[in-house]
Amino acid sequence: MKHVADPSVWLMIGTIVVLATAGDVSLAGAMRHIGDFDDIRARSGLRGAIRAVLGNLRFLFGVLCMALSFFALLFALSWADVSLVAPASAALTFVTNAFAAKWILKENVDRRRWFAAVCVCLGVLLISR
Repeated sequence: MKHVADPSVWLMIGTIVVLATAGDVSLAGAMRHIGDFDDIRARSGLRGAIRAVLGNLRFLFGVLCMALSFFALLFALSWADVSLVAPASAALTFVTNAFAAKWILKENVDRRRWFAAVCVCLGVLLISR
């Protein structure tokens, strides 16, 4: 196992975070673009709804990013302890998702969520020591 201070561990955690955030943002954007499934299904049936999802490149990119993030997580777990990799990657993904929600998806991110992101960062700092 690699030590917590090893830069390659944090590089892999960063890779997991970037890929997971890209996947989350892409999937959210795709689902907003596709619209309400009930409306699509009412117009085109279940096959039409499936075609609408699988025909959306943003959705496919999001799924690819999420799959790559999963494999990066597996790779990181072969290097470092799960007690570091799992909480750090999940927590930092929460933080980057808050930033992406605010500036890419133009969502309203309130003070409570920003406070929670700061607390998450402090928690990652604590587990990395």
